[in-house]
Amino acid sequence: MTTSTLSFEIPSEIVHATRMTPQELKCELAIHLFQQNKLSFGKAREIAGMTAWTFQQLLGGRGISVHYDLEEYEEDLLTLEELEK
Repeated sequence: MTTSTLSFEIPSEIVHATRMTPQELKCELAIHLFQQNKLSFGKAREIAGMTAWTFQQLLGGRGISVHYDLEEYEEDLLTLEELEK
């Protein structure tokens, strides 16, 4: 399986207006998509660039529960298998 990436631009004025770093913006995007059930825990933490433990602590600190079901677990196992190749 080939992995591709998608890049998009955010005007520097917007980044400046948020008073956030690009990494903080990535974390916020990951959290939002996770909360909206658009991404699994594993994929959201990948976007955030965090370990599972660190991302779980971040979510917990914000009162966001981790909804991790069997399908997401199996998806994460497949991702790990691909990373090992």
